[in-house]
Amino acid sequence: MDAPADLLVIEAATEACSVGLFTDGALVAGDWRMLGRGHAEALVPMIATLPGKGRARRIAVGLGPGSFTGVRIGLAAARALGLAWGAEVSGYPTLALIAAMTRAQAGAQPVLVATTGGHGEWFIAGYDAAGGEARPLASLAPDAATQVDGPLVAGSQAEALVARRGHGTALALWPDARALPALGVAALGADLAPIYGRGPDAKLPAGAAA
Repeated sequence: MDAPADLLVIEAATEACSVGLFTDGALVAGDWRMLGRGHAEALVPMIATLPGKGRARRIAVGLGPGSFTGVRIGLAAARALGLAWGAEVSGYPTLALIAAMTRAQAGAQPVLVATTGGHGEWFIAGYDAAGGEARPLASLAPDAATQVDGPLVAGSQAEALVARRGHGTALALWPDARALPALGVAALGADLAPIYGRGPDAKLPAGAAA
């Protein structure tokens, strides 16, 4: 590929790690791996194997929530490549991508997204049939998550949630950078603040300045 592609997508917020390279809205090349850990070692080589070493005019990165480490790794890579290439960098909510992937598979209908959180909790967010946020993101203990309505549940913890509450349809999904067109470029924003989904584990002493 002589000229840069239009868009490089980086998704490293969850147990899965993926990249996608697009031109004129079509996928040129991509990769998706279930890593669990090791995103820092895998991500840059995954980008380097893309045509043109992944170089693109724009870069989109998943902002989370998910793994604190994975979110930071994806953002660091996107920012560094954006600086090196003079590329525009934008972000998108990772759970919104999962919801969009669900609509692409199951049709336009409301979906509850449930993914792995920290300390045994699950990230939960609800989306309507058009992709709008119907239930704000929350980090909940599994028992509390089962109290959230939603007949269709998607994400890494979808099967566990449906099994625990005893009803509903589960679609096990992890975010995939190659599926970004399902979300749409309108969902991309210039704000690159990480979406951690829960407060930090470390607490400042009372009265200490942030």
